[in-house]
Parts: sequence; C-alpha cells; structure tokens
Amino acid sequence: MKSEDSSSQPSMTLDASRAPPRDPGGAPSYALIALIAGVTATATYFGFELSRAGTVTLWFILGAPTIAFASFALLRAHRDGELRSWIRPVWGDATIGIGSAAVLMCGAAIFVHLVAPVGSDRESWMARLYLQLGSPDTLRSHSLALGAAIVIIAAAEEIVWRGLVTTLLAEKLGSRSAWVIAAFLYAASMLPAMWSLRDPVAGLNPILPLAGLCLGLLWGTMSRYTRRLTPAILSHAAFDWCVIVLFRLWGPSL
Repeated sequence: MKSEDSSSQPSMTLDASRAPPRDPGGAPSYALIALIAGVTATATYFGFELSRAGTVTLWFILGAPTIAFASFALLRAHRDGELRSWIRPVWGDATIGIGSAAVLMCGAAIFVHLVAPVGSDRESWMARLYLQLGSPDTLRSHSLALGAAIVIIAAAEEIVWRGLVTTLLAEKLGSRSAWVIAAFLYAASMLPAMWSLRDPVAGLNPILPLAGLCLGLLWGTMSRYTRRLTPAILSHAAFDWCVIVLFRLWGPSL
C-alpha cells in the first residue's frame, strides 16, 4: 500500500528516469536476490543433468522455482501499485517483440557459427543442449504443452529478472546500473549448466551462460526504455519458440 510520503515506501518501477538509489529494506533485499540466484542456479544444475534429458522433470525443475518467484513478484508489484504499468499492453508491443526476436535469431545463428561450428568438437555443446530438451518427435507430439511451457516460463523469467531483481537492485544502487547487474546475475545463475552440459571432448559448456548474458542485456534494455515488461516477455517467448521449435540451431526443426 502507498503512503502519502513516497520516500518512506518502496515502490517497484521500471522507470528509466529514476536514477538515485533508495534503501527502503536494507539487507533483506540483497538476501532475496541471493536466494533467487541461488535457487535458480541449483535448479539449472540439476535440471540439465544427463539423467533428465528429454523428460518432463527437466521442465518442472527449471520452471517451478521461477514461477514461484514470479508469483511473489506480481503480488509485490500489485501491493505497490506497479503491476498495471509492468504488464499493460501498448500498441506496437507485438511488433517490438517479434522484430527483436527475429534479430536475436540472426545473432544466435552467427554466435553458434562462430562459437560451435558444425564439424568442430564444440558442436557437441549445441548437440548436448538440444538432446537435453528432448527429441524432435517427442516435442512435436506435445507441441501445445511445449508452447504453453515456453510462454509461461519466459514470462516468469522476465517478471523475476527484469522486474523483481532489477527493482530490488534499483532501490539500492539506482536504476542506471540495476538492469546491467541483473543481466550479469541472470547469466551467473546459468553457470552450473556448464558442468551439467559438459562434453568429454569439448569440456565445459558455456552456451547457456553466454547466451543468458547477451539476452539479459537486450531484454533489460527493452524493459528499461519501454518502462514495461510486456515487450521483453513477447520477445523472450518468441525467441524461445524459434530456437526450440521453428529454427533450431542444431539438428532438425520441428
């Protein structure tokens, strides 16, 4: 709930014009950020273990903690009167989301060509990642459930990392640096996948952390300058659908 003295009440906002930091909660905010990063990193490690390749358990382990944190973030945003500004649709959001996803797909294709080209030992990094997600036949037979999972998890990740985490950091450090730090934390939470997806020949697999950093910076930029989460959510969901279903970067598309 808001009080008349706005300086005494924390508020969740993506407003890029608010640079000065505030300190409404002290250490608990950093503890919450650490909890989010730690739980996400743990889920990433166990979710991408080889024993869970192609299973529903993989999606549950990866998605459940993020959805739980996103639910908390939405309740907090509603309490502070910021939820509507976070997710309100604006004309052109679909264009921004789909257009940025198309640009990201081109960037991802170039990235894979340079980092893990076909025929190299490092190609196994991409193979390991896609085999973990499941065979094309299995994914194709559950396309509706897969689509729903992609949209829900993508939205939850944006609400958590570009919404809650960025806001908590902005309250401490100011909004000018919060979105950048949030992007690095987002990538750091994927670091355990380097070990889970490692290859005996190519070694530790850096694909997810590197992609997470680049994507986190882009979606953070979108959220900062649009002051909303909707464009980034659409971009995130469209990009994931493309790389997992339509235009896979390794192996046949669905």
